[in-house]
Amino acid sequence: MTDPRTGGPEHPDAREAAPNPFAPPSTYRSVSPVPPSTPAGPGPVPPPPVVGPGPGSTSASPGAPAPGTGATATPGVEPAPAASGPTPPADPWETLRAFGEPEPPTAPDRPGGSVDPTLVAAPGAASRGAGRRGIRPAAVAGVAALALVAGGVGGVAADRLLDDRAPGAFTSSLPPASVEPGADRPAGSVADIAASVLPSVVSLQVRGAEGVATGSGFVLREDGYILTNNHVVAGAADGGEVVVLFSDGHESPAELVGRTVDYDLAVVKVEDSGLTPLALGDSDDVVVGDPVVAVGAPLGLNGTVTTGIISALNRPVQAGAAAETAFINAIQTDAAINPGNSGGPLVNGRGEVVGINSAIAQPPGSTAATGSIGLGFAIPSNQARRTAEQLIADGVATYPVIGVLLDQRYQGEGVQVSTDSQQGTPAVTPDGPADAAGIRPGDVILSIDGRPVTESDELIVAIRAKAPGDAVTLRVRTGDRERDVRVVLDEATSE
Repeated sequence: MTDPRTGGPEHPDAREAAPNPFAPPSTYRSVSPVPPSTPAGPGPVPPPPVVGPGPGSTSASPGAPAPGTGATATPGVEPAPAASGPTPPADPWETLRAFGEPEPPTAPDRPGGSVDPTLVAAPGAASRGAGRRGIRPAAVAGVAALALVAGGVGGVAADRLLDDRAPGAFTSSLPPASVEPGADRPAGSVADIAASVLPSVVSLQVRGAEGVATGSGFVLREDGYILTNNHVVAGAADGGEVVVLFSDGHESPAELVGRTVDYDLAVVKVEDSGLTPLALGDSDDVVVGDPVVAVGAPLGLNGTVTTGIISALNRPVQAGAAAETAFINAIQTDAAINPGNSGGPLVNGRGEVVGINSAIAQPPGSTAATGSIGLGFAIPSNQARRTAEQLIADGVATYPVIGVLLDQRYQGEGVQVSTDSQQGTPAVTPDGPADAAGIRPGDVILSIDGRPVTESDELIVAIRAKAPGDAVTLRVRTGDRERDVRVVLDEATSE
């Protein structure tokens, strides 16, 4: 069932039992938050493992391997098998002797005058006998004639080259470099975007009771406000500390200004001033196929840039820890996103933030850590802007609700309003937005603003993407009759 206040499942058990809505059974069904990169134990962050980490715990116990990093024992390196191929080449000394060269050196302690392979780098030369097959005089004469012809041709070519150039001069037939050293990259190129964005992207190191974790963020305002994910800083919510590492190498302690579980967003503040903020773009303007760049600190590798496209929109994604699930109407991208990218920006071709990287897909039933598989998810910038403003002003954020419980057991078309109350909570909140619009227990909601919904999470994230006070149009079926109803969203306070 769905909580009328949150618009999401009322109990953790119900939420966990609900099928993941964003993929059919034959595709990836599990979506996990991009966990912070988690070096073990407090203190300086060690170099990350080369084994790709994936979803898991967002912190590491001091002195223990970091969960979610996917670190494994280094596999043994087996020697390469002997290569099969043609017979080793003949002893090079045989050819040399054909032109009157001296005999090869011999190892005094080896019978038969075998050649020392450290002196003659020829395969198979380590154990050759003194007896060798001689070269026929006709073959020697042929090789000598060839050498004379080659020498003559070389001499003529050299004479002509010397005749055609000035004494002491050198000319090259290669074309000159097409780009002057240090020239700027073309405007709008990935290099140009990275150069403008990187100075505003930061890495966060969070120390809490469970250990140390790292994630990403970016400067939101020049007076020190930085936006990141809630699951990055959650470890510092109860007396922990957050340290921000800037692109120029300096570090500053940060204060947790506010966070929201429901949108998986948080704002921290440093005392630095004169910072360069990133512009928040309009996420409603992005379309599938738009090029994007993800910037952050995956696996603790600060200043990492990856590229891709917007591969889908309006993905219903549950992010955050199991006890703090956020419902996100996410932007999907194939730009590589890994643990530690959490909270970093997803920017468009103008360098504007259109999303906050927050989650990655995980194969169904997988419990092992995974890295990028080309399915990453970001919180739309319009949602981030609205929530960040509330966190900065009040320390808490609000979200919209319609005031119904949804029946997770329903298998038909659309999503169904529960027919019964649950633990004293009515299926339709009296005097709530749905009640005022005429929605009743057992009604089926088929679409929101013309967008079909087939899973409860799709309706929840579509509502969460709005603001309290916004009006939406729901297509509702009661029995065999369908109608459109206008619902004005109410407001609830985030945890």
